[in-house]
Amino acid sequence: MKLLFRALGMIVGLFVLAVALGALVPRPLIAPAVGDEPELRKILVLSNPIHTDIAVPADDDVRRMFGFLREDGMPLDMPEAEYLVFGRGSREFYIATPTWDQLKPMPLLKGLTLDRAAMHINVAGPIPETHPDVTALTVSDREYNALLAFIRDSFQDDEEGPLIIPGAAYGPFDRFYEADGHFTALLGCNTWTARALREAGITTGLWNPLPLTLRWSLELYN
Repeated sequence: MKLLFRALGMIVGLFVLAVALGALVPRPLIAPAVGDEPELRKILVLSNPIHTDIAVPADDDVRRMFGFLREDGMPLDMPEAEYLVFGRGSREFYIATPTWDQLKPMPLLKGLTLDRAAMHINVAGPIPETHPDVTALTVSDREYNALLAFIRDSFQDDEEGPLIIPGAAYGPFDRFYEADGHFTALLGCNTWTARALREAGITTGLWNPLPLTLRWSLELYN
């Protein structure tokens, strides 16, 4: 029994070390040269204890690129719409758990092991940048467009466009879509957020499975 507890302790210790190093080691290791492009675009990283999303201004470019959301009933054009919020996660856990009091064992097990991936999109009004769960970042036009392209490429498409998940939504202002690839807890929602940010020229940690470590790396390197 002592050997078992010792082995479990070593596993936990190695995981904690890996998470810490993942936040402290930058990715890319050598930051790219800073160009002459002005930083004109602001994006937001929204976090809760286990998940991060990326919020981009609901401007004309975004409305055009993601116009399929309008066709699927999302109110992109309402005056209060200031941001589109994108996230990627475990399909079963994401859809089945709008709030913590609705947590169920099987979706949780899927989210901790292996599941199909889903994209979640939400229309949001004003988001206060001073909120402790909000990280504001500025990027150039080129980097902003690279971020949007990465997000768009994360959707799974057929010949008619992105595949909506029928009947899956928390309310009238959001939708779920099939995402490319699969979901695992070790390469989950927060590592997708980090990868998206790197597409926009933002340095993150080497491996950020937790919102807290992603925020640490963003504060450290940006």
